Amino acid sequence: MTRLILVRHGETSWNREGRYQGQIDSPLSELGLIQGDMVADALAGVPIDQVYSSPLSRAYITAAKCAARHNLPVVKDERLLEISHGKWEGLMAEDVHKDYPELLQRWRSTVIDVQMPGGESIEDVRQRARDAIGEYVQKHAGQTVLVVAHDAVNKALICDFWGMGLEHFWQIKQDNTCINVFEYEDEEWRLILLNSTVHLGFLFSGLVQRGL
Repeated sequence: MTRLILVRHGETSWNREGRYQGQIDSPLSELGLIQGDMVADALAGVPIDQVYSSPLSRAYITAAKCAARHNLPVVKDERLLEISHGKWEGLMAEDVHKDYPELLQRWRSTVIDVQMPGGESIEDVRQRARDAIGEYVQKHAGQTVLVVAHDAVNKALICDFWGMGLEHFWQIKQDNTCINVFEYEDEEWRLILLNSTVHLGFLFSGLVQRGL
């Protein structure tokens, strides 16, 4: 049995603003750095054998904080990059709505067959991320692997693990530094934990939601 711990990166200022960041390397906010320390503390007592991360700094720094508790290096893998939003990157949602109202509506209702201008589709993301995870479970059979990635990457993978179509993408929530745990055995994935933010604490989470 191989265990996969899948984590989303900490908050960036663009996350809070509602700005499309995609593959732009927006840094962690002050709160995001704190969240990174908290998820690292939560995983400090969990046996981890290997750490992989998207090369974008918001994911890599979150991963590095976790890896440091285990004296492990972080291996960067471009297959874990966030979805490319193409021409939408750096724009606020209202700006995207002005120029691409129909496409934005399709993206928000169903991600199927939506190709962002100059960017990727969610199927592109699913295929490259699935290839990466498939490689990890073969290379680290019987071990525990920590992967730190992004919202769209995580959701696409979770759909894939459950054998669900990507039309269920928006039914999955991935909060900043959430922890997901899956086990892989006999060529099947088993869900252990989904979108857990217990490590952030009830009060802390409430303050974040209120923008305090």
